[in-house]
Amino acid sequence: MKGLILSGGKGTRLRPLTHTSAKQLVPVANKPVLFYGIEAMAAAGITEVGIIIAPETGDEIRAVAGDGSAFGVSITYIEQDEPLGLAHAVLTAHPFIGDSPFVMYLGDNLLRDGIVELVETFASEKPDALILLTRVPDPEHYGVAELSDGSVSRLVEKPQDPQSDLALVGVYMFTPSIFDAANAIEPSARGELEITDAIQWLVDGGRRVDPHIVHGWWKDTGQVQDMLEANRLILDDVEERHDGELIDSRVEGRVCIEAGARLERALVRGPAIIGAGTTVTDAYIGPYTALGEDVTIEHAELEHSIVLSGSTVRDLDSRIEASLIGRNVTICRGPALPRAYRFVVGDNADIAIL
Repeated sequence: MKGLILSGGKGTRLRPLTHTSAKQLVPVANKPVLFYGIEAMAAAGITEVGIIIAPETGDEIRAVAGDGSAFGVSITYIEQDEPLGLAHAVLTAHPFIGDSPFVMYLGDNLLRDGIVELVETFASEKPDALILLTRVPDPEHYGVAELSDGSVSRLVEKPQDPQSDLALVGVYMFTPSIFDAANAIEPSARGELEITDAIQWLVDGGRRVDPHIVHGWWKDTGQVQDMLEANRLILDDVEERHDGELIDSRVEGRVCIEAGARLERALVRGPAIIGAGTTVTDAYIGPYTALGEDVTIEHAELEHSIVLSGSTVRDLDSRIEASLIGRNVTICRGPALPRAYRFVVGDNADIAIL
């Protein structure tokens, strides 16, 4: 079995961060989102992984993920000239997939329980497709599946009047029959070859499409609030480790402090992660916060936030919370005194608060 990870797309919902970086490389709990998908493939015993890349961000993804050896897999990069739909991405990958069954994993998705058992089920029961579903409060924003007697009867992409609350999770398992389906369908009203239409083609043709309802958490990290929620969920399982230097500081709860980090007169309440080379001085770091590498926090308080590498936050009277702060950002005290802060800050910014 082979793996296919979709890592194209423009990441418009995560701008301004994605003006300068691929959305799949934005870190959650100090690890690029893309890496979670690659690791899930490796854990399931999949060693040949294709990654769909866009021309704009492909070089960056190649540089960060490499040849896959760091994950125990071999990565083949497949360029998709335009984002013309998930089924179009499947067709683009046909030369790589060949006649092999495969797992398709959306590169900005996170699935807590991984795919080991799902791959085993797919291999043993041999359906034409296995789709993952989860119940959501807003199914109109997703591809939605309708079931009849436990089988998939109908799929609709972003329905205006959903007949089901079962949304498609961004992980699919296919046999090569999906290539016939993708070639048979027409572009949707938005000009894309929809994977829901391709799966519906399989259903209409009497092919076996099995559903699997996910009971553990799943997150699509396409928006800022989703990134923060995914960060919270992953930090709930963080391994406690204090490899950095603590000077007159207190750590409460599960906190991972990487080697080379330095805490001085600081309080950190977990779950949280402090990256290598980061300094926290006269500051408070609250639960569900991830500080990347070489971050500086001085005379400030942060909680439920992500701060990317190289950024500085200092001399603030009020607490920063629910914020996603990009790389090499500076946030410091200006001449005025605002009482609350909330930030979505792009890379290489320099901000003085008035």
